[in-house]
Amino acid sequence: MAERILIVDDDPVQRRILETAVQRFGFETATAETGDEAIAALTAPNAGEIVLIVLDLVMPDLDGMGTLERMRKEGLYRPVIVQTAHGGIDTVVSAVRAGAIDFFVKPVSPERLEISIRNALKVNALEGEIARIKRRVDGTLTFDDIVTRSPAMQRVIELGERAAGSNIPIIIEGESGVGKELIARAIQGSSTRAGKSFVAVNCGAIPENLVESTLFGHEKGAFTGATEKRVGKFLEADGGTLFLDEVGELPPDAQVKLLRALQEGEVEPVGARRPLKSDFRLISATNRSMIDLVCQKRFREDLYYRLNVFPILVPPLRERTEDIPLLVKHFLTRFGAEEGKRVDSITPEALTLLMRHRWPGNVRQLENTVFRAVVLADSNELDVDSFPQIAAQIDDFQDVELTRPTIEFSAQRESYAVPQMQVPRPATLPAAATGLPDPARGVVPILSEDGDVRPLDEIEADLIRFAVEHYRGRMSEVARRLGIGRSTLYRRLKELELDAAE
Repeated sequence: MAERILIVDDDPVQRRILETAVQRFGFETATAETGDEAIAALTAPNAGEIVLIVLDLVMPDLDGMGTLERMRKEGLYRPVIVQTAHGGIDTVVSAVRAGAIDFFVKPVSPERLEISIRNALKVNALEGEIARIKRRVDGTLTFDDIVTRSPAMQRVIELGERAAGSNIPIIIEGESGVGKELIARAIQGSSTRAGKSFVAVNCGAIPENLVESTLFGHEKGAFTGATEKRVGKFLEADGGTLFLDEVGELPPDAQVKLLRALQEGEVEPVGARRPLKSDFRLISATNRSMIDLVCQKRFREDLYYRLNVFPILVPPLRERTEDIPLLVKHFLTRFGAEEGKRVDSITPEALTLLMRHRWPGNVRQLENTVFRAVVLADSNELDVDSFPQIAAQIDDFQDVELTRPTIEFSAQRESYAVPQMQVPRPATLPAAATGLPDPARGVVPILSEDGDVRPLDEIEADLIRFAVEHYRGRMSEVARRLGIGRSTLYRRLKELELDAAE
């Protein structure tokens, strides 16, 4: 589903004009005649689909300023662009102070409106990323910060929210890279332990001879090399949450001590004279079948039943492809800011390519793929050529009919429609002038009607027209056959003033 923009205006003509323009930019629209209707739309069950508001300041009953005030009081934050027929510096200042992100005077040109909308969404996305990172550091990340619209993930979120209300042991199962630690952090951020310490331990990355020391700590002189006292992860997590990733990799000795820690709520550091109390919330995770490990005698059965009290299964990315457009946009915003590059859009064809891939590495693989594309990008838009490793794994990608992705990021989406270009017909040109004896193969004349050599730009334009028609608008194939990149092809189309939407 495309991003939705709410248009609030009491003038039906102005409302219809804005609605048509916004839809041409690639967004869905919702409309409201009054401020009260706008507030109702922002509190409806599908309010999460609204990403921006275009708000008229002068309306009967609840006007624009009143609407901004109500939104602030009720915590209904959305980027707001205000509009009015009478603009003045005082009005602008008041609107910005009330929470507006931009301002324009009626009537507004489509170009100005689109720039305002795109900029507002970019700023909002960047602010959202910064706030999400801060909440992750503070331990206050919640399920609202999880980027998803998948029904399968909604079930995960529902279970996580219920588990957050108690101290029940949780085990999160799922393939590597699906985001198990993110779910664990959201559980903590939604619980009474929000803001407390979140200690993550990868059990498979600890050397076997250091597992007990790392988890439970040790006293000075407890063993050779123990030159000072060490506080273990269980004590570090006192008052907060301990996240044991790949818990199935724990050696048998550590499993015994973990079982006691769960049963008694206390841990015994190596070399200590007495156990120490620790108030921790345990969340474990695994990408393996725990019951298989139990059957193979590699994991204690009694510990398994202590950990497997509240299981949550996170589905792989291939089972929730509707999340891919949202995740790509999320990663573009983040990596664009981190790398200082203005890469903020992706072509529909490239997005279709990403949605067709199986992603064995799940969200982590998608994240790294987008990161690489952003680093290597030469423009502000990613295309199929930005993902050569993914395209190489889908042999028939060039031969299938492209489906529209669920979210459009580029304002130039019309330029990626399958073009229908007119090619000069060989029957109207003498074969001798072209140097091609077989007119059925296509003719690109090199001589003009008066016998002079045609300018290179004209020949190149005819060649590109012919290639686009010959390969039926598959622009990646056209670029490959011409020996140029897709971005270069579109740049030449623009420079040669060729309209790809003809």
